[in-house]
Amino acid sequence: MSLTHDVIATDGPARAGVLRTAHGEVATPVFMPVGTAGTVKAMTADAVRATGARLVLGNTYHLMLRPGAERIEALGGLHRFMDWPGPILTDSGGFQVMSLAQLRKMDADGVTFQSHIDGSRHRLTPARSIEIQHLLDATISMALDECTPFPATEEQAAASMELSMRWALLSKDAFVPRAGYGLFGIVQGSVYPHLRDRSARALTDIGFEGFAIGGLAVGEGQEAMFAVLDHTVRQLPADRPRYLMGVGTPDDLIGAVSRGIDMFDCVMPTRAGRTARAYTSQGVFNLRNARFAADDRPLDPACGCLACTRHTRAYLHHLFRADEMLGPMLLTWHNLSYYHDLMAGLRAAIIAGRLAAHAEAVRAVWQAGEEPR
Repeated sequence: MSLTHDVIATDGPARAGVLRTAHGEVATPVFMPVGTAGTVKAMTADAVRATGARLVLGNTYHLMLRPGAERIEALGGLHRFMDWPGPILTDSGGFQVMSLAQLRKMDADGVTFQSHIDGSRHRLTPARSIEIQHLLDATISMALDECTPFPATEEQAAASMELSMRWALLSKDAFVPRAGYGLFGIVQGSVYPHLRDRSARALTDIGFEGFAIGGLAVGEGQEAMFAVLDHTVRQLPADRPRYLMGVGTPDDLIGAVSRGIDMFDCVMPTRAGRTARAYTSQGVFNLRNARFAADDRPLDPACGCLACTRHTRAYLHHLFRADEMLGPMLLTWHNLSYYHDLMAGLRAAIIAGRLAAHAEAVRAVWQAGEEPR
């Protein structure tokens, strides 16, 4: 049997569930730390586990270029390679090819590009993307797609979506079913509801273990993103997990969970941790700010992470001012812990049937916090 998602409670469109995979169970809604090149930046695998994370994301594009999927497979697969026995979701590489690769040339069957690392030429097709993810031993593989840029005309969005649907079918054909593993299709269509409808229908007809919503958080703004989610989620099978790709801020997560999304990934908490920005129950802090220089309080009294229980705001401020690598490490640990705690709180609120009240209370504390969000 492929991986499954059992919904155990609902509160309006929001769902709490359990994702059951070959590499363990994951409570949903869930945020996935991004481990682009086989590592969550500034974190050991034990540190990532200590934040509460049980599912991480790896990147097909980066790993195919360095050290190479075949090498990782020969070394025992990505789970062993990065010391992560739990579930791993790998993206297809399509977004990075479009955003990072040089001299790319796309056609109906795939894309030819030059590496951003050394200029070497590569060919990525749906079949090759799925093969790479298989070599990595990804628990959840993603169909190759084109992430439609924003803004895009309706004609451009339609052509991009149709190409992604062609690639979705080819990805499905190439995927090797295994017990506890799964392949997700990706809904595209930009901000055009009828295109999202066509994409969702095409993917449902092909048949996937889960469905992602792509092409959002690319500049359209939160209001437009939520409007797309309100429309699109209703078109997806209720018995399959729903994954919103590349999102987002804590407020984005609350809004998307409220609309029925189960899974998320984003570089935001780790990138913020490396640049002295802390997401806390009281809002967002910049630890480089001079006002923290003599502040002996914990970063977030509501958090049980190492940064908050063992160190002060003054110490964290000092680490960043002194350019010590421990600062980004501790703040990344905290931000991932905060995201995990946020999702755990949303899950508990769904089960208790009080999601709206919980979300309102969380936002009220942010708004009353020490710094504007």
